[in-house]
Amino acid sequence: MTTLRNRVQLLGNLGIDPEIVKFESGKKLAKFTVATNESYTDAKGNKTTDTQWHNVVAWGKQADLVEQHLNKGNGVTLEGKLTYRQYEDKNKQKHYITEIVLNSFIVSPADRKNS
Repeated sequence: MTTLRNRVQLLGNLGIDPEIVKFESGKKLAKFTVATNESYTDAKGNKTTDTQWHNVVAWGKQADLVEQHLNKGNGVTLEGKLTYRQYEDKNKQKHYITEIVLNSFIVSPADRKNS
């Protein structure tokens, strides 16, 4: 039987410079956002672009590579795993976060408006 995998692939652009966090243990974390664009023509014939923002985190060696190679505006093709987590803030409000844990990436040409 084939095992299903949690796998996400995106082609987009970095929205911010990666934030690099170094822990006392020596572990490194990189956090950044990626925008993906989908263009379509609506019912009235107007061309519309829908932009979705995705939170991405990278650990260890991938965080090192992100720090070395990625900057705001870079085009990137990435693969990772979709994860969900939640936490409760000091006011007892629950927050839900969806992130992509990065497995690999390739710096690619910036996303074009008409693609």
